[in-house]
Amino acid sequence: MRKTKLLAITLGSLCALPALAEEAAPPHTFTSNVSLVSDYLYRGISQTGTRAAIQGGFDYARAGGFYAGVWGSSISWISDGALASNAGLELDTYFGFKNSFAGDFSYDIGYLRYNYPSATYVNPIPANFAKADTDEVYGAIGYKWLTLKYSYSLGDTFAVAQARGTSYIDLSASYPIADTGFTVGAHLGRQSYKGAAADNLKVAGADPSYSDYKLSVSKDFSGFVLGLAYSKTNASTAPGAFYKVLNKDLGQGKAVLSLSRSF
Repeated sequence: MRKTKLLAITLGSLCALPALAEEAAPPHTFTSNVSLVSDYLYRGISQTGTRAAIQGGFDYARAGGFYAGVWGSSISWISDGALASNAGLELDTYFGFKNSFAGDFSYDIGYLRYNYPSATYVNPIPANFAKADTDEVYGAIGYKWLTLKYSYSLGDTFAVAQARGTSYIDLSASYPIADTGFTVGAHLGRQSYKGAAADNLKVAGADPSYSDYKLSVSKDFSGFVLGLAYSKTNASTAPGAFYKVLNKDLGQGKAVLSLSRSF
């Protein structure tokens, strides 16, 4: 009787082992992604002069919350603005730590550097401007499908000189509709520039600060995600404004199509 019970317990434990192994998260995860977009909008502003872009990246995640990655996209805004030539690439590097707590809450803290490695800048760079490379630290807190994120610049910010303290705050919602493959989203953000150079640009009618919003919907087709979003900003459209380049309003209201795939 005892032997039979012991055998049953042992067999039951062995049968449970595969299930436990399946539930355990792998200690290291490597993923990649690639996207095609009809316009690369970042914080509501076109980075490609309202043209299409190809994008992609690689990510590493470790069980426990640490992550790091690199992401790139074709761009044109630096060259379009005559600040540099051959500036056709944005290459971002980042790392951070994220996890969940108290059930439905999550957090994410990290560092992000925006790199423009191919740019050949004019000499001298005009007053109030600088190289486009930008360093930010960020923190976010989420609850279910809502996320509030704050990003803080450590120096020159997207070609505005000595802009330490410049910030971007955004509230985003991403809600998956069960059993449909559809996800709907909404976003509201505010880019606020700080520093003497930003103040000088504002006085000259080229205020770099603005607000933006976005509404989106996407559909997963067996790993390929097709998205449609509408984005708009209140960035100045006056002649000579910071976001009006080659007679194009880079913050205008626009619908953007995207197709992405993760591996």
